[in-house]
Amino acid sequence: MKEFKKILFPVDLSESSPKIVPCVTTMAEKFGAEVHLLFVSRVFDYFSGIYVPHPSISKFEDEVQEGATKKLKEFKEEYFSNLQDTKAEVISGDISEEILKYIETKGIDLLIMGTHGRKGLEKVVFGSVAERVSKASPVPVLLINPYKVS
Repeated sequence: MKEFKKILFPVDLSESSPKIVPCVTTMAEKFGAEVHLLFVSRVFDYFSGIYVPHPSISKFEDEVQEGATKKLKEFKEEYFSNLQDTKAEVISGDISEEILKYIETKGIDLLIMGTHGRKGLEKVVFGSVAERVSKASPVPVLLINPYKVS
């Protein structure tokens, strides 16, 4: 059986993130794995094309980064205080690309992430990070619908 020593749990810090925590902690405890929490904030460079001054965009991105770092720290303390080998990181970029890059650079063995169950036009407009990442992931992926977890 494959050993999972490093588990990546990308979070969006929404109300659905805590619903997935029991699955992540169970897997981490079962395999004695290190958990990596990752929040990826979007880069807003595309707004520069509509005459939003670059300093405004940079300031906003910095504020998002600071807020996300604080919120992720609180999330880690609330839900992962019983797991000593838990790391948390906030990075900027394209969400799917950064998750895949993190898997490679940190030597992740298993990816556990939630789905949001978007349908119709919302899925067409926003796409599915879980779908894109799971198709390109070099490691096993466990996708969890947070609204179906009991």
